[in-house]
Amino acid sequence: MAAAAPSRIQSTLSAQQCDDRLTVWAIAGLAFMLSDVLHEGLGHALIALLTVSPQGLLSTVAWSSAYDSKLVDAGGTLVNLAAAGIFWLLLKGLKGASVRTRLFLLFCCAFNLFTGTGYFFFSGVTDFGDWAGVINGLHPHMAWRMGLVAVGVLAYWGAVVVVGSALVRYVGVSLSDHARYGRLALAGYLSAIVVSTSGGLMNPVGLQYVLLSALPATAGADCGLLWMRYYVPKTATPERNSDAVARSWPWIGTGLVLTLAFVFVLGRGIPLHR
Repeated sequence: MAAAAPSRIQSTLSAQQCDDRLTVWAIAGLAFMLSDVLHEGLGHALIALLTVSPQGLLSTVAWSSAYDSKLVDAGGTLVNLAAAGIFWLLLKGLKGASVRTRLFLLFCCAFNLFTGTGYFFFSGVTDFGDWAGVINGLHPHMAWRMGLVAVGVLAYWGAVVVVGSALVRYVGVSLSDHARYGRLALAGYLSAIVVSTSGGLMNPVGLQYVLLSALPATAGADCGLLWMRYYVPKTATPERNSDAVARSWPWIGTGLVLTLAFVFVLGRGIPLHR
């Protein structure tokens, strides 16, 4: 019995330390880009083109058009929240999926949910961004802003619990494995910031969108990844295996190609018309 313990410990340590960082970064980057395209492309651009706008410019940081509406302003958040629910259901339901696929679905859920819930708080505090446009003209204006802040705090806290618990239950990362849990969450956070900032720097609207929107929205909205483990219920236990994330050149290659397209094509802006 005593001789077997070191073997088990060594096996556990090996599993904790074998996550391939490059693959994790690629998976997180792909998930972030998808959430961004859903927000700007489907949530803002498509709704605008189907309702009030004959044309506009789509980039990684904004949908720019001479025509606007409250529905267009709200669309990005609503699409993110709907997408987060879909990704969560997929993550919960695909029990036989690989750990890489489950991690991708987890990050997709996280980025969509944190962006969707975080925007309420961001616009309420700063009176800037999508939901500042939604409540523009509504009175008393300060009361609406305070309402956004309150909704944002509660919704974001719920999002943190959901995402943090899903990393344990459905990805299989034990809450007791603080080092691995932290590494995966930090990799997702940093990957999102790098991709968001790189794409934002290429946008034709101006650097102010990077400083006022892209960077704070990503760094602020996704900061829940850094501290969500402290809010995961202690009763949460892994329901799936906790295999290490092995190196995957298909994931890495796909991430590299789509990141280049995200930065140098969508980042520069794509004109869209009805």
